Amino acid sequence: MELSIGEMALIAVAIVVLFGPDKLPQIARDLGAGVRKMRGAVEDIKTEIMKETDNPVSEIKREIEKVKDAAKDFNPMKDAQSDILADSPNEPPKPKPSEDETYEGPVSR
Repeated sequence: MELSIGEMALIAVAIVVLFGPDKLPQIARDLGAGVRKMRGAVEDIKTEIMKETDNPVSEIKREIEKVKDAAKDFNPMKDAQSDILADSPNEPPKPKPSEDETYEGPVSR
């Protein structure tokens, strides 16, 4: 949320009119104290959440590294090549359905 100089001046004039110039220093002090308390509370909540979750970011990073290591060792072509070599080389290759005259295709009932 960005305020222009004109908007800030309008807000300042409205505050002076509503509360009077003699109460402005006290309002500013109270506002500053409230902001400090809110920041402290938010920081305490962040700290408490990080303690409770036991830093999940590092756990996620460890899991990602495990998956990367497993992916390095995985070679699907190796399995496919061993399957191809295991087939008997004497078998003639099966014709494609478009070249097979006996192929009838899916039958609907």
